[in-house]
Amino acid sequence: MSLEIKVPPVGESITEVTLSRWIKKDGDAVEMDEVIAELESDKATFELTAEQAGTLKTIAAEGDTLAIGAVVASIGGDGAAAPAATPAPVTESTTAALADESPNGAVSAPAAAPAVQATGSIEIKVPPVGESITEVTLSRWIKKDGEEVAMDEAIAELESDKATFELTAESAGVLKTIAKEGDTLEIGAVVCSITTGGSAPAAAPKVAAPAAQPVQASAAPAGPTSYAAGTPSPAAAKILAEKGVDPASVNGNGVGGRITKEDALNAQAGAKPAVAAQNAPAAPSAPAAPKAPVAPSAPAVAGSRVERREKMTSLRKTIAKRLVAVKNETAMLTTFNEVDMAPIMELRGKYKDKFKEKHGVGLGFMSFFTKAVCEALKEWPAVGARIENDEIVYSDFVDVSIAVSAPRGLVVPVIRNADQMGLADIEKAVVALAGKARENKLTIEEMTGGTFTITNGGVFGSMLSTPIINSPQSAILGMHNIIERPVAVNGQVVIRPMMYLALSYDHRVIDGRESVSFLVRVKQLLEDPARLLLGV
Repeated sequence: MSLEIKVPPVGESITEVTLSRWIKKDGDAVEMDEVIAELESDKATFELTAEQAGTLKTIAAEGDTLAIGAVVASIGGDGAAAPAATPAPVTESTTAALADESPNGAVSAPAAAPAVQATGSIEIKVPPVGESITEVTLSRWIKKDGEEVAMDEAIAELESDKATFELTAESAGVLKTIAKEGDTLEIGAVVCSITTGGSAPAAAPKVAAPAAQPVQASAAPAGPTSYAAGTPSPAAAKILAEKGVDPASVNGNGVGGRITKEDALNAQAGAKPAVAAQNAPAAPSAPAAPKAPVAPSAPAVAGSRVERREKMTSLRKTIAKRLVAVKNETAMLTTFNEVDMAPIMELRGKYKDKFKEKHGVGLGFMSFFTKAVCEALKEWPAVGARIENDEIVYSDFVDVSIAVSAPRGLVVPVIRNADQMGLADIEKAVVALAGKARENKLTIEEMTGGTFTITNGGVFGSMLSTPIINSPQSAILGMHNIIERPVAVNGQVVIRPMMYLALSYDHRVIDGRESVSFLVRVKQLLEDPARLLLGV
C-alpha cells in the first residue's frame, strides 16, 4: 500500500515552503523516520521524514514551492527489508556432519540468543517557541553526556531573544549530547539523542573454535559528510547575498556544519575557510623588509591589566537592538515632576502590618503607583495608546508592564487588567512576576503586550533619569529614590521625603499638554492617597 507524504504544518504564519533538496532519491528504499528531504520556509529550515518503511516515489522537484498539506512524495510498502531466514534446528546428524568437516573434530555449537530488550534512539530537537523566534542559544546542559535521564526531566536550558526555557527528555534512557553550550540552534535542530531500552546481549560462549585464519583488515571508509555542511540557513543566505560572499568560503558552526545567521554576519567578502587556508600551498616568501627603527618601549604599568570577553546572550542582543530602534524610530521626550511621599509613607507605616497579616503580602510603593497610573490613564487615554501602521490604537483596559532587573538582563513582565485590581492583588502580582524573573521562568506570554510601563530606578539609588520607551508602547513612568529635602509648604520651609518622577513619551502620539497633565494627575493621586480609594 502506498502512503502519501505531505508538507506538515510548521507555524501559524507560514503558508508555503520550498523543497530545497532531496536527501533520498526516487526509487530508494527508506526506513521509518529516516530523513528524506529538506524543506525551507522564510523563517527556518527543517527536515521531512518518512512515515513508514518502503520505496520512495518523489512527486515534487527540488526548488518547488509547496503549500502546507501539499503532497511531496509517496512511499510504497514493498521496499521493506525481508525478514531474516529462520535457522534450521541443530540435530545429532547435523552435529556429526559438522564434526566430520572440522579439521580437529571440534564443533562450534550455536548458542541460544538471550532475550534482549529492544533498544532505540530518540532525537530531541529544538521545539517551536513563538512565531517570531527562528533560533535559540543552548545556554547550559543540566544533564551531562552519558547520564541516565527520566522522562520529562529537564536536560538543558535554552535561551531565545525573549525568554529562557527548559528542554525536557521525551523518553527515559541514556543522554547523548550533540550541540554544545553556547551554540546557536535553529528551530527543529537536533540538540541531543536519548538511547532507550536494555543493554547489548552477552557474547555467545565458544565450545571449541578452529584456528582462525589471518585476515587483512581493510580500512573503514570515511563517514558521509553531513548534508547540512556548508548550507546556509534562510536568514544566513540572505545576509551572504547582500554582502556578496560565496557560502563555500564560510565555515558553518551550526548543527552538522550548517552556516548560521551569526556565521554570515561575521563573514568577510573574499574570506576563505580556515581549513582551506591550512591545505593551501605555502606562498613564496616575500623579500625581507628593511627594519624600522625600534621605538622606545612604553613604561611598564603596575597592577593587573587582564581583560576578558564574554559573548552577548540572545536576550542582551535583543535588548540592545530594541533600545536603539526606539531611540531612532520615536520622537521621544521626557517631562519631570516631584512628589511628596509623606502621605503614602505615613499610610504604609500605619497599616502595613495589618495589610500583610490579612493579605499575606507586604504593602509597597509599586501598588500605589500602579493604581495612580490606572486612574490617570482613564482621563488621558492617549498616554496608553500605540501606533500600528497608520493608525493609533487606544485600549479601554490597562496592562501595566513592570521593569524587573533579572540576572540575565532587563525583563518587563505584564500585570493584566491592573485597572480592575486592588492594592493587594497588584502587590501579589508584582511579587509573583519578580520571583519568576529572578529564576528565569517567565514565559513569552507573560512578557508580551502591555499598554504602559513603570520602572523603578530608585531601588538602585537613582535620583533622576530619562527612561526609554518600551516599544510599541508610547510612554513609560520612571520612579526614583526618596530623599528628604527642604521644600516650601504654606509659606514655611519644611523637610519632606521627595521623589522625582520622569515620564518619557512618544510625541507622535502624545502632545505636551497630555503628558504634563497626566504626570500632574499621578502626582495629585500619590500626594492624597484617599483619592485612589474614592476614585476622585
